[in-house]
Amino acid sequence: MASSADAAAAVALLRRPETIRERCHALLALAEADRLPHFALRPERLDAAADYVVDTIRTRHPDLAIPYHARWRHFAAGGRDRWGGLAAGLRGREPAEIARMRVELCVVSVLLDAGAGAAWSYTEPATGAVLGRSEGLAIASFDAFRAGLFSGDPVRRPLRADADGLARLDAAALGRAFQAGPGNPLEGLEGRAALMRNLGAALRARPDLFGAGPPRIGGLYDRLLGQAGAGGLPARAILAAVLDGFGPIWPGRLVLGGIGLGDVWRHSLAAPGGPAAGLVPFHKLSQWLAYSLVEVFEDAGVPVSGLDDLTGLPEYRNGGLLLDLGVLSLRDPPLAAAPLPVGHEAVVEWRALTVALLDRLAGRVRARLGRPDMPLARILEGGTWAAGRRIAAELRPGGGPPLRVVSDGTVF
Repeated sequence: MASSADAAAAVALLRRPETIRERCHALLALAEADRLPHFALRPERLDAAADYVVDTIRTRHPDLAIPYHARWRHFAAGGRDRWGGLAAGLRGREPAEIARMRVELCVVSVLLDAGAGAAWSYTEPATGAVLGRSEGLAIASFDAFRAGLFSGDPVRRPLRADADGLARLDAAALGRAFQAGPGNPLEGLEGRAALMRNLGAALRARPDLFGAGPPRIGGLYDRLLGQAGAGGLPARAILAAVLDGFGPIWPGRLVLGGIGLGDVWRHSLAAPGGPAAGLVPFHKLSQWLAYSLVEVFEDAGVPVSGLDDLTGLPEYRNGGLLLDLGVLSLRDPPLAAAPLPVGHEAVVEWRALTVALLDRLAGRVRARLGRPDMPLARILEGGTWAAGRRIAAELRPGGGPPLRVVSDGTVF
């Protein structure tokens, strides 16, 4: 049995973005040797995939002024700047307090973003717009935040997310806010509500990160601000704080030395001789949250460095792009017809190959655009994620993914 020190070292290793990248690229090397059990790789299709992504970028962003792949894009669904409208009413408030509010809105919204399912939608009360998937989840969470759903004092201080407000949130209240019901089913509703309650408990457990009286998510802004140096705030510091502070919230996952690992899964061929053998970390939601928080700090005048230390995101749009364009193919095609649990080795393999192949795609996209320094966070937003949605809509009614992954409301 591993010592507690060994377990702590393994957990730290699995939280490093370098480990995500290394283990995913190691599985890609096995794919190149045709040694993976579930997927075959056709590397000659990468150039066509890069062309498709570049075409998507030039169509959506002809000036190449691409924002980060962040939650803030969804808050502007339909061309309506909802955060800008809310912020206009906050003039005169302390800038640091506005930044704390943005951190809180961003965290709860990202953590509630796991796949909604094709049958769910949200009708925005202010406009009557009907929105599904990520956009619908974003606007539903935005409206819920504005209404004080996550605040312990929703009447006097609605625009906050604190331990008191999160601890009392149940599935019924969240379902009402998200308009979920028998005719509008939201996948993973119970899991989402439990995640919010777990988040409240995590805030209470870490006053060093979130403050006290009551602890609030926005305390993370102040903690990270103290880590900014002359070169700004490292992106990896944002991810480390997210994984450290929110690590305990993930339910029903692998545990090492009493510490929950979060978005870490088993693959029989992963790191067979290394520490934490057989484990592949992804931290998809945490990395997307880190990308989203970058914008908060930069808008507050704090530059963020080392953005490409973080990885591409292993979710069904990026991964679906690779399947739909033939870069990857299933060895057992009937798997595409069955709902797969997120821990199924085929899903783990698909996600790992997605992370590694996004690095390969990004190099080709940068070369085609003549922008060698374009951050991966912009390539994800302008290109791969949007291209994955585009090709899915071209190939399947409703634009669903090529593989069906069972969501518990906490992964995708």
